[in-house]
Amino acid sequence: MSVILAVYIGAAVLPALFLMRYIYVNDTIEKESPGLLLRLVLSGVYAAFLAILLETIGTGLLDAAGFADETAYTIATAVMVGLSEEISKFIFLYFRTWRSPEFNFRYDGIVYAVFVSLGFAAYENIRYVFYYGLTVAPSRALLAVPAHMAFGVFMGSAYGRAKILDIYGKEGKSKLLNIGGVLCAAALHSFYDACAMLGSQPAMILFIAFVIIMYIVVIRKVRNESRSDSEI
Repeated sequence: MSVILAVYIGAAVLPALFLMRYIYVNDTIEKESPGLLLRLVLSGVYAAFLAILLETIGTGLLDAAGFADETAYTIATAVMVGLSEEISKFIFLYFRTWRSPEFNFRYDGIVYAVFVSLGFAAYENIRYVFYYGLTVAPSRALLAVPAHMAFGVFMGSAYGRAKILDIYGKEGKSKLLNIGGVLCAAALHSFYDACAMLGSQPAMILFIAFVIIMYIVVIRKVRNESRSDSEI
């Protein structure tokens, strides 16, 4: 029984650990402390619980709205899920790191956002693997977990720049940039979910194209942000 449990947990968690290492390795100037990184991963788990609460409330509101069209309801659900999950991640990201003395390089924003996102994804993956079995592990390892990392990269890129604006006393612009980062991550998340949930052939073609393009952009973005990293 313990071996089976370890296999299930390993299948759920290893993809997130692999991507955490990728982001960590690209933090070339000053590594973040293991304690902070662990707290960020746990913050992602807490964010998952908050997202479940928000999604429960959101689903109730959408059901009460009485959508006549199933496609519209699916898209609205995807938008609600995307907003709930990315806002939840940002709340824990912000309160855990915004005033941290370790937040002293722009690329740190990406590290922090991605570790929260992958903590979220790892917890979500454990739930899926234990509920649906190991058959869902490969698809989630290739799609869902990297997608959470990608959303985190976009949010974190804005987060790092917003911190610089805040340091220079431009609090209004800093807040707007953080809001923009959250909305960008939520928009990508919502589009990803909408295509997957619709399930039609055109939607799946669009989904595959979207995922490929997003992963290429994210890999280049991580590389460029790492190379041009600067102290805050």
